[in-house]
Amino acid sequence: MAYCLTLAACGYQFRVEGTGPTIGGSSAPKTNAPRLRIVNFENLTFEPNIELRYTGYVRREFSQASGATVVNDGEAADLILRGKVDSISLPTINFSLQGTFEGRVTVRVSTTVEEAKTGRKIWTQSVAASSEFFMTNDLQFNRVLQTRATEQAGRLAAADLAMRFQNFLDLRDRPAPVQAPASGASNGAPQSDKPGAGGMPVK
Repeated sequence: MAYCLTLAACGYQFRVEGTGPTIGGSSAPKTNAPRLRIVNFENLTFEPNIELRYTGYVRREFSQASGATVVNDGEAADLILRGKVDSISLPTINFSLQGTFEGRVTVRVSTTVEEAKTGRKIWTQSVAASSEFFMTNDLQFNRVLQTRATEQAGRLAAADLAMRFQNFLDLRDRPAPVQAPASGASNGAPQSDKPGAGGMPVK
């Protein structure tokens, strides 16, 4: 166990692509928080069962910091989230003639949220997240490190989606600003009733 922890501490680096969440959002639950049901993700990759793990990450992150109340299957919901694991790529980022020293896992996830009653889509978002890992001469151990990096990238993507959805809800629930009267308007009087430069009504 100590050996694994040492490698993880030295080799793992994480990054999220895109603009990312807005800093300063509040994760406090709202009294009027919408009830959100999260459907199991679709898997468009060759990684087996990745959709189940990623669905779990999204449910956990959305429960903690999305501004919505996540409900279980079969419970009443206001909104429904559907998602896909679109791709998982494994580019090599550090190598020489002697071999590969570092790899990167990049995952891309897309989601939509729709109204439960009407099916109208109100939010669509795609994110990418990456996690890097050192590689060894042990192919089996490399697979373990790659799997952990894939899981970490999924957690990063889920956290990014949750924060973006919270920002969306905050903007949607924010009161619309009051429009100032147009320049020259006064108490709703027609423009033709206002005096011109010489004090006479403008014709």
